[in-house]
Amino acid sequence: MSGEMALQESRKGAMRVLAHVPLAEIEARMTELEVPAHRELRAAESGLVMVRGRIGGDGAAFNLGEATVSRAAVRLDSGQVGFGYVLGRDSDKARLIALCDALLQSPEHAPAIETKVVAPLRARMQAGREQSAAEAAATRVDFYTMVRGEG
Repeated sequence: MSGEMALQESRKGAMRVLAHVPLAEIEARMTELEVPAHRELRAAESGLVMVRGRIGGDGAAFNLGEATVSRAAVRLDSGQVGFGYVLGRDSDKARLIALCDALLQSPEHAPAIETKVVAPLRARMQAGREQSAAEAAATRVDFYTMVRGEG
């Protein structure tokens, strides 16, 4: 995998984690870092996107409805541009995700963002999923059919 593709995969994975955790958890992790100078390219704003669906996964596409999305764009003084999108009307979270995205593209700041912000949040998210799966498995009932000896 080339360096550019690895960076893209790293950004996708980080954005997946950051979009699913609460804003307070991201903010708490970011306080440990020294955030470089940056400015907003696009102030955080909310809007609607059309959600499309398919029956059976391969049927004809149809408009399912609209969802609210917030987005923001940030540029570090060193030139990296980050984008943040989040479902809902949380403009602060969109702005913070955009900042993290820009920092992940900076060779100087990427290791710190990955180890101090993304990795701990990913581990916490995974632990929550495993706990939910264990709770669900504890209530699982195995059904079986008894066959009578009569013919």
